[in-house]
Amino acid sequence: MKKHTYLIVDTETTRYQTVADFGAVVMTRDGTIVEQFGAMVSGHFGTMPLFSDPSANPDDFWSEQSAKRRAKHYDDMLECGERSISSPALINKWLERVCGQHDPVLTAYNIAFDFGKCRNTKINLGIFGSRFCLMKAAKRHFVNEEYMQFCVENRRLTPTGLASTTADSMATYIVGNDLAPEPHTALEDARDYEAIILAKILETTTRAKLLEIGR
Repeated sequence: MKKHTYLIVDTETTRYQTVADFGAVVMTRDGTIVEQFGAMVSGHFGTMPLFSDPSANPDDFWSEQSAKRRAKHYDDMLECGERSISSPALINKWLERVCGQHDPVLTAYNIAFDFGKCRNTKINLGIFGSRFCLMKAAKRHFVNEEYMQFCVENRRLTPTGLASTTADSMATYIVGNDLAPEPHTALEDARDYEAIILAKILETTTRAKLLEIGR
């Protein structure tokens, strides 16, 4: 019988709603990462501009100026071997092997977003039988008076005064303020932030309950 495992997927996207950077980790219930995969997607990264918001302030992370800096950072990662370039077909082969070997539950911090962008890129996440949204589960699990106080004290409120529920905020709440800001690169976000959140939830939550609260 296979152990309960979870596949956490994260994506960084192009301006044309496809995946430029694909990252994923396979995690056991106790938080151990048993596999990881990160690659720039051929036909999308380098040929299409990274997502940006034309109306954003130049200092904003999602500004057009930042997109150019992020593209340069990815080029540096490719040059030093921290990333490779993979086709959607090769990514699908990895996903098919993971599905057969581990039979994991699929999740992503905003699974509707990542599922849709992967579909646009012909990356097939539909092969996994069970899935849930990690962000929905995290909101149900963590957002309470204590978490709200953490957000107030650490200036992590939304413009409307609500507690921030980004993966960066949730992971920092769990680990502490020494955690570096989320880099918004797919593998690192999945491995170093979203896996922390999932592992913490799994300390007190069954898989069945997780599938329910993350619907």
